[in-house]
Amino acid sequence: MSHTARTQGPSEHMGRRTVVTGGAGFVGSHLCRALLAAGDSVVCLDNLSTGRLRNIGDLLDRPRFTFLNADVVEPFAISGRVDLVLHLACPASPVDYFRMPVATLRAGGHGTYNALSLARDKGARFVVTSTSEVYGDPLVHPQREDYWGNVNPVGPRACYDESKRFSEALTVAFRDEYGVDTGIARLFNSYGPDMRGGDGRVVPTFIKQALAGKPLTVMGDGSQTRSLCYVTDTVRAILALAGSYETSPVNIGNPHEITMRELAEYIITLTGSASPVRYVEAHPDDPQRRRPDIGRARRVLDWEPEVRLFDGLKETIASFTPAGDLSAV
Repeated sequence: MSHTARTQGPSEHMGRRTVVTGGAGFVGSHLCRALLAAGDSVVCLDNLSTGRLRNIGDLLDRPRFTFLNADVVEPFAISGRVDLVLHLACPASPVDYFRMPVATLRAGGHGTYNALSLARDKGARFVVTSTSEVYGDPLVHPQREDYWGNVNPVGPRACYDESKRFSEALTVAFRDEYGVDTGIARLFNSYGPDMRGGDGRVVPTFIKQALAGKPLTVMGDGSQTRSLCYVTDTVRAILALAGSYETSPVNIGNPHEITMRELAEYIITLTGSASPVRYVEAHPDDPQRRRPDIGRARRVLDWEPEVRLFDGLKETIASFTPAGDLSAV
C-alpha cells in the first residue's frame, strides 16, 4: 500500500457517497460502475452534451445510483453527505471541443469552480481529471509531471489544453486558499468499450473505419506516437488517487509508445480487415510524441497498467461489433 493511502474512516466503512461530474461519458461511466462495485453510493451529473444515457443505462435502476441531468457550468446543489467529488465533465475529443470551444473552456473554468465549491462546502476529497494535453507538443520525452509544457494558447486545440491547465490551477488555488483536499489526474489517451465511434479519437476512428472496410486515415506520415491506456487501468488509477492524500499532479497512462502507423496496421490485423491506410494532412499543433513517465504513480499509488494493448484492443473492437462478439469480425 502506498505511504499516501488513507486509513479507513467512518464514511468509508459505511460506503462513500461520491459525485461524478461527466459520469455518463466514456471514462465517467466506467468509473461510476467501479465505484458502485466498491460499495459507494454514486451521484452522476451530466448534461449529455457528449455523454450518453446508454453508457449508464444498466445503472439507472440501481438503489445506490442517482442520475442528475444538469450542466456543471451552472450552479448546482447536492443534498446530504458527499465524501468524494470526481470532476470529469468536459468535452474530451477533438470533434467535440472543436465544435464547442466555449463550452469546453467553461467546463474547465465555471465547471471546475462549481465542482470545487461542492467539495469545499461538503468537506469532501476532490479529484479532477486533467490530460496529457497540458504538455502540448512536448519538448521533453517522456513527460514528467514537473514539465510545464509547450502549449499554443491561441491555436485550434487551445480551448481544450487551456481549459485543463486552468482547471489544474484553480484546483491548486482552492487547496491553498481554502484547504480543500485535492488531487490532479493527468490522463494519457484512455480507450476501451463505450467510446463513441464518431468522436474523433484515434482508436474508435480506426476501428470503425476498419470494420466498414474503409481506408484508415492516418494524420501526417504516421510517425507521431501515442501511449494508450485501457479504461479499466485508468479507472483503477483514479480510484487509487482518490483514496490517497496525494496533492501533486499524477500521470495516469501506459508508458508503451506506439506510432499511429503501427496502430493502424495493428487494428487492420486484429479486425481481419482489407482496409488500406491513407495518409491525410495533420491537424495544426498535433503533438508528435506522447508517453508518460509514471514513476510518481508507481511510488505514491502503487499503480501501473496491467492490460496489454492486444487484449485491450480486442475488447474494444468487440464492443463495436453486433452483439459485441469479436468472432463476428
